[in-house]
Amino acid sequence: MTLAPLLSASLAIQVHACAAITAFGLGIVQLAAPKGTLPHRAVGWTWVALMLAVSISAFFIHEIRLWGPWSPIHLLAIFTLAMLPIAVMHARRHAVEHHRRAMIGIFFGALVIAGAFTLLPGRIMNAVVLGP
Repeated sequence: MTLAPLLSASLAIQVHACAAITAFGLGIVQLAAPKGTLPHRAVGWTWVALMLAVSISAFFIHEIRLWGPWSPIHLLAIFTLAMLPIAVMHARRHAVEHHRRAMIGIFFGALVIAGAFTLLPGRIMNAVVLGP
């Protein structure tokens, strides 16, 4: 494992990776911790801010170009930006089941599944985790 490929990447990629890795860790904490508590809300707001950083920074990354400078991952960023306020709204309205489904969907779609694709050969995170 070496951070060299990530440290030599653009600032957008560094911000994106740092926010995504942190959001992944906090997301695991959120899934395991008691719900509805003050810590859950505080960590939840931090997670939302991190997911905003992940999604916004994605628009400055153009490594995979399928439609001009865009790729399917940019559609996921749009989806995440649309779903975050909806998930927060559900929490504020105490629609717990809707909130839970939305947040778990964002976690698995935007972090777990998308994160798995970053480990494919030729990607920066593949080089970070598995070496050159």
